[in-house]
Amino acid sequence: MKAPLVNQLPLLGRIFLLLMSGCIFEASLLGQSWPMFRGSQEQTGFYRGTLPQQLEPLWTFEIQEGIEGTAAIVAGTVYIGGLNGILYALDLRTGTPKWTFQASDEIRSSPLVLNGTVFFGDEAGKFFAVKAANGQQEWVFTADAGITSSANWFEDKVVFGSYDNFVYCLSAIDGKLRWRHETEGYVHGTPTVVDGKAVVTGCDGFLRLISIQDGSEVLKMNLGSYIGASAAVNANELFVGSFDDRVMAVDIRESKLLWIYQNPKRSFPFYSSPAVTGDLVVIGGRDKRVHAIDRVTGEERWTFLAKSKVDSSPIVVGSRVFVADTRGSMVGLNLHTGQPLWYFDISGGVQASPSVAEEKLIIGSLTGTLYCFGRPTSKDISPH
Repeated sequence: MKAPLVNQLPLLGRIFLLLMSGCIFEASLLGQSWPMFRGSQEQTGFYRGTLPQQLEPLWTFEIQEGIEGTAAIVAGTVYIGGLNGILYALDLRTGTPKWTFQASDEIRSSPLVLNGTVFFGDEAGKFFAVKAANGQQEWVFTADAGITSSANWFEDKVVFGSYDNFVYCLSAIDGKLRWRHETEGYVHGTPTVVDGKAVVTGCDGFLRLISIQDGSEVLKMNLGSYIGASAAVNANELFVGSFDDRVMAVDIRESKLLWIYQNPKRSFPFYSSPAVTGDLVVIGGRDKRVHAIDRVTGEERWTFLAKSKVDSSPIVVGSRVFVADTRGSMVGLNLHTGQPLWYFDISGGVQASPSVAEEKLIIGSLTGTLYCFGRPTSKDISPH
């Protein structure tokens, strides 16, 4: 198989192409791909494409030892890591494997697919870049502890966090360290990228804005909360849930807390990352509820009672919200009312988040079954 054009160019040519193609890749986020955790650099969990009104399982694929990460979907291929330490590339239409790559340890991070390369980390602290076309390793970087954080990107650089308390920035071309920034706790969530800055909410309770160009800290704000989730940013407003039962909105330009939301009757942590629309923040809670919060006021719009805690991060497609709970109940909800519109029972429970592209929805279970939902046609085949 012929390598992608970007991998055939000399080093300087590849750097130039990556820099110039940033706008092309950015445009693809608005279309038919889901190239990273939460779908975009801002991690809003919002998809501008469509899904069929009625979803049915098209195929399943089994991964030994389970799935905790979220799939990336680009150009008809699903990329997903397993707790067996293997990264899989599967045909989106059929679920048939295209290639596999053996990492060093469990893969809990979600892959980033950028300009023909797949980036991901594992629990041994290895961060890999492999060719999206055939799974061949391009380079590997070693951190000092496990990597659960998924990668984000800016220009020709990738950024991610590690359990060694550092945020790392590497060259996407060759994996060389550009900088690393020390925090005061584990960096479990994925950095958000806005205006050339990495936005990090870590287990030390601080919100940090870090310049991706040089690693300097632009903002450090004490949120006073242990945070395992990733933050979503929309129009300089950051939204994130914490382990002390709060969802917070922060104006990152003014370094100002806008509002705090708490369930008035039940105090449970938020491990889920929020989805953000023009007027709503939707997030799952360990109180067994999906919460829709007014983006401006921080007041509750609606809640949906799930069957178990909701660690999965919701996604918004049109006027619907899709999310699963740890018992395995996958639901599609009306975005405006929270009323259930669709339901599917996933065996084994779910911690991973859904991803969507090309009118198909993908999600994996804790027992290792990857599901593809969509509208069956005569061309869709279910070999598994």
